[in-house]
Amino acid sequence: MPENFQLLSSASVQTLKRMIYTIRGVQVMLDSDLAALYKVETKAFNQAVKRNINRFPESFRFQLTVEEYQNLRSQFVTSSGETDESSQHGGRRYLPYVFTEQGVAMLSSVLHSEFAIQTSIKIMNAFVEMRHIIASTSTLFSRLETLERRQIADQYENDKKFDLIFEALDRQPEPAQGVFFDGQIWDAHILITTLISKASHSILLIDNYVDVTTLDMLSKKQPKVKVKIVTSPRGNMLTASDIKKFNAQYPAVAVKTNTAFHDRFLILDNQELYLIGASLKDLGKKCFGFTQMDAGLIPEILAKL
Repeated sequence: MPENFQLLSSASVQTLKRMIYTIRGVQVMLDSDLAALYKVETKAFNQAVKRNINRFPESFRFQLTVEEYQNLRSQFVTSSGETDESSQHGGRRYLPYVFTEQGVAMLSSVLHSEFAIQTSIKIMNAFVEMRHIIASTSTLFSRLETLERRQIADQYENDKKFDLIFEALDRQPEPAQGVFFDGQIWDAHILITTLISKASHSILLIDNYVDVTTLDMLSKKQPKVKVKIVTSPRGNMLTASDIKKFNAQYPAVAVKTNTAFHDRFLILDNQELYLIGASLKDLGKKCFGFTQMDAGLIPEILAKL
């Protein structure tokens, strides 16, 4: 295993290729590689996941079979020329777990540190934006369904081009408006959590239907940011216990009820206003749009509260 893991935005092409494998038709990352990336021991990493196992269905995380692990070990030998298992993944005593792209994203809610949150955001933004870049390139679009990520990476001439792409991604602003179609659950989730992570001191969410999924997205906020949720009495599925548990770890959220609103609004630091066409808990389940509105309307909205 490489000794010097860094954030994905600065990782070399070869490091990226060693970390991503295709198993059961999906791209996955090994628990030991992720543990190194998040700078924790593999045992502690898996224990943290097990304590929150309800967040990791099989589509997010699964354990390799003996045959799958043997095939994976053969890839280690092919790529590095090493045959000693201990030189690759520590002489494991159990079959490893692997995490899909969704599972990697969920880790920031389990590994409770600013480093873990920022690492997950970097990884997932890179994956999502890479798909967008490839989809917009007509010569690669036709190959998207058949080529693996590592094969696509091989189309770039050298490591420098990869680094330039990631640097460009970091500079890209969030879109001011757009439409998400049925099934784009993850892309919609990334957009909203990226906006939430931008706020420096306050977030106001006006959404008539909220539940623990809403809180899960709000957990991506910066530590000192205060959150106010305004929802309808009938659509509030958050209990006092839910709010208490959330505030014990991610202070502070307050929930108020109001019947004056039909649409959903997100206000960041009293300076940015977004109109969202679906409740946060239902993003991506049906076609919806969002747009950034004139910040001059914020005082009028606040007056209705």
